[in-house]
Amino acid sequence: MTHQPLSALSRDDLSALLEEQQAAYAELKGRGLKLDLTRGKPSAAQLDLSDELLNLPRGTKDSTGTDVRNYGGLTGLAELRAMFAELLWVEPEQVVAGGNSSLTIMRDVLTFMLLHGARDSDRAWIKEDTIKFICPVPGYDRHFTLLESLGIEMITVPMNDDGPDAEATAALVKNDRSIKGMWVVPTYANPAGSVCSQEVAARLASMETAARDFKIFWDNAYALHHLTEEEAKSADILTLAAASGHPDRPIMFASTSKITFAGAGVAFLAASEGNIRWYLSHLGNGSIGPDKVNHLRHVQFFGSAQGVRDHMARHREIIAPKFGEVDRVLSDRLGGREVATWNNPAGGYFVNLDVLPGTASRVVALAKEAGVALTPAGASFPHGNDPDDSNIRLAPTMPPLDEVTVAMDAVADCILLAAAEHLTEHLTEPMTEPMTGPMTGQRNGQG
Repeated sequence: MTHQPLSALSRDDLSALLEEQQAAYAELKGRGLKLDLTRGKPSAAQLDLSDELLNLPRGTKDSTGTDVRNYGGLTGLAELRAMFAELLWVEPEQVVAGGNSSLTIMRDVLTFMLLHGARDSDRAWIKEDTIKFICPVPGYDRHFTLLESLGIEMITVPMNDDGPDAEATAALVKNDRSIKGMWVVPTYANPAGSVCSQEVAARLASMETAARDFKIFWDNAYALHHLTEEEAKSADILTLAAASGHPDRPIMFASTSKITFAGAGVAFLAASEGNIRWYLSHLGNGSIGPDKVNHLRHVQFFGSAQGVRDHMARHREIIAPKFGEVDRVLSDRLGGREVATWNNPAGGYFVNLDVLPGTASRVVALAKEAGVALTPAGASFPHGNDPDDSNIRLAPTMPPLDEVTVAMDAVADCILLAAAEHLTEHLTEPMTEPMTGPMTGQRNGQG
């Protein structure tokens, strides 16, 4: 359904719309909703897909006859590493299988670099006057809070449909040796849904950096989380970096957190063999080995890399309709209003919603008061500071489909009310001609 743009309304029509939306919001608050779209958690139905893990493993020996109940095996089970090496387009020797959280591995790698320096560092990073990271925005809030907790400064660059703005990044790193690294979520990025192209990845892998120990933290969290049958393939960052003469630049992270049990999966690090040796040399000071029993149950559960792909197709059947419903409701309620844009991602766990500048915080507050919890406005920016106050991340995976419908209808009410309030407040002179606005509906032709 296409509506008239709010910016084209006369003063009287805008006033009438504001009254209409205030009444609709009062009714919404009276419904006593209690819905949550804050974090990208798997639904119970998705978790049920992996319940067979609770009956595994069968036996206690890996393919080499090693008893997985005992100490040792810092790199993780060889058969699990080989399985996910195929899925991540790397060699098994470049993979370490660890505990249940890739975020923990990221923190460990950053901490090792702060205390000891990277493999190609002259000294520990903590001895530098300033340490900075480049952060594409909108981006993953936990990346930002991790850097903030370690005292690392953040510099933003735009996240485009084909990945981080490579030219802006290259210009920043060329002459500033305090910039030690950057984040990249290359496949179905959180929250924009962007897929880093081979060309952008090649530019990042080959660009000149003032810091010779510059690192790309390549968080491939959503590499297998396709929402359509046309599956995006991740750029081969390790090969690109090696071919550019910077084999130690990228460090890749991934996990099964949204594939099997979110709290009891397996996390992976992939890197050059030199970086693997560096990582294990520090990891071994605090660990004698990961949970190999859990590794074995995952090997038996999947059986092969194709088994992982088949499992993810079942995830898609559950969550793709929820993303379709987000798009349908927003299109029906907001299409043509010019008060919001959103993407219709081909994978991942989020919908990236942009509302009228200056209204995102108001939308989130209105939703909260009406019983719909949303991620805080600005969460996809360092320090939670969205300079336009326009970005909201939606996470539709956890609620049942009918609740997604109710929640998105409520969000649409809040967007319209906030927009009507904002336009009324800023309407200081009678309009003789319709206002023009930049917002037309779905963003960048997606969806």
